[in-house]
Parts: sequence; C-alpha cells; structure tokens
Amino acid sequence: MRPRGLHRLWLMGLLLAGPALAEDTRQLATLPLPAQETLRQEMLNNLIALNEILTLVATDKLKEAGAIAEQQLGLSAQGRHRDKPFEARPGPHMPPAMHALGMEGHRAASEFAKAAQAGERDRAQALLPNLTGACVNCHASWRIR
Repeated sequence: MRPRGLHRLWLMGLLLAGPALAEDTRQLATLPLPAQETLRQEMLNNLIALNEILTLVATDKLKEAGAIAEQQLGLSAQGRHRDKPFEARPGPHMPPAMHALGMEGHRAASEFAKAAQAGERDRAQALLPNLTGACVNCHASWRIR
C-alpha cells in the first residue's frame, strides 16, 4: 500500500473511532450493584413493551396497546420491585432528578394508555413521542456505569 493509502486508511479509522472515543458526559447515578442489575433488566423489559406497543398501534389494536402501556410502563407499573431487598430496588437510590425523569416516563405512558384505551387514535399517536421522549431524555442524561 502506498503511503498516501495508509494516510487515508488512518484518517478513515480516526473518523470512525471519534464517536467511540468521545467522553460520556451523562451524569453518573451511583446505584448499588443489585439495583443496577434490576434497573438494567427493567429497561430491557421496557424496551420490549415499547416495541409491542408500537406494533399494536401500527396494527390498529389501540386498546391492547393501551393496556400494555399502563401495566408495563405507566403509573400502575410503579412499585414492582417492592418485594426485592432494599439494595436491589433502583428507585430509592436514584438521584432526585433521575427519579423525576422516570416519573415523567410513567406519567407519559399512563396518558398514552388512557387515550389508546378510549380508542382516541389521533390523540394516542400524538402522545407516543412523549412516551419515547421520556426514555430518550433519561438515557441521554444519566448512566449507571
């Protein structure tokens, strides 16, 4: 390979690696390890529920989407870890601002659920960005590792 080709390869590698080398500026929430694992599993379950909700909305099954939103993500989903040891419960260990974002997500899910279960398609669709936006806001602001 000619030196010029090596230069281009090096430059391309640097450009592709740039985002990976960027400093993570999200705030660190120092949760005990058991609470971290509980939260990670909850976030995975939330992502699965969100995918199911979107699939149901796309297939005009609003009432079912609303039921899942409320049961899995809404205000009704709060307290699901109360039977776990204190060290494994994420909520009590979260910084107040992180906890507030989580509450915003629960409220957004319940608001969507109410509209979806009432069959208000346009309103439910208009509320979906609030639901996903709450997830994005929290994940863009906070990290646990």
